[in-house]
Amino acid sequence: MKQYYVLFENHDNGMRLYNSLKSKNIKCTIAPTPRVASKSCGISLLVNKEDIPKIRECVQNESIDIIDIVEIEKNVKPNRDRYC
Repeated sequence: MKQYYVLFENHDNGMRLYNSLKSKNIKCTIAPTPRVASKSCGISLLVNKEDIPKIRECVQNESIDIIDIVEIEKNVKPNRDRYC
């Protein structure tokens, strides 16, 4: 399963985009930035693939700086925290 993250240079741009997307009813979640994606800002936005064109349009219209939107394979470990 793939997950899509919007990456930022700083926290301010992440919060600006988050607030803008929420006001447009575009689903997004603030998430820690996966280290495989970037070692810059600690936050990213987890978004749906089908919303990426609307997100790119929002970024351009509102002059919000992003590093990129990346696709990462979800790393689920079903037995994590199981001890028995």
